[in-house]
Amino acid sequence: MRFGIISDIHGNLEALDAVLGELDAAKIDALLCLGDVVGYGPNPNECCVRLRERGCVTIAGNHDEAAVSNAGAEFFNPLAREALTWTQEALTPENRSYLESLVRDKRFDGAAAGGLAGGFALVHGAPVFHFDYISDVVDAQRAFERVEAPVTFIGHTHVAEVYYQDLEGRAFQQKLLHGGRIELAPSFRYLINPGSVGQPRDHNPQAAYAILDTADAVVEVRRVGYDVGSVRERMESLRLPAQLGARLAIGY
Repeated sequence: MRFGIISDIHGNLEALDAVLGELDAAKIDALLCLGDVVGYGPNPNECCVRLRERGCVTIAGNHDEAAVSNAGAEFFNPLAREALTWTQEALTPENRSYLESLVRDKRFDGAAAGGLAGGFALVHGAPVFHFDYISDVVDAQRAFERVEAPVTFIGHTHVAEVYYQDLEGRAFQQKLLHGGRIELAPSFRYLINPGSVGQPRDHNPQAAYAILDTADAVVEVRRVGYDVGSVRERMESLRLPAQLGARLAIGY
């Protein structure tokens, strides 16, 4: 079974469509999203509709929850808060209800996991503490203490990377700036971040995504370009903060 795994779309429809085109060409069997469908970008409704139309299994990100309940908004920086207010006003009732329905984590076992030994899990930020950041090996080491599945997919940092933990409990980090192939071995546990679709922060402006092939026990992180300029123009026309558009061009 082949799963397409995406995260942190942040209302960037052009980036999402570019990724979905790649996933369609790869003939995935199911689409999974690690949250933050909305926030920052100019097309929150259209991005929600894309996922709803495709039956995407989506969990909640902190921006999704803030958009419908204002939860956690006090932790947003001024630019994020300004974009949040705009998103709250732009969301349709249908898409607001959709975001309200999202749960914070999801576990796949057995047939649902395509037969992958031990299954896998989805969380936006970190296991148990859902909106914490896993940004380095120290964070990962703490997170591994709370994981149950051998493979956990995470987002939130907008950085494509993987953390490994060996049988002795040692953790290792590998950046995936330009993508990469992860061969899942039973002697390791994994925290895999596919990167951000709509607002990468690893100095590569290309949209990021991953494909999990359960038959081969392999995860491939990939990147694809899209029309950043048109997104920036739309953000400017809607008077979203210019800095949010500018960062798309540099991937940070």
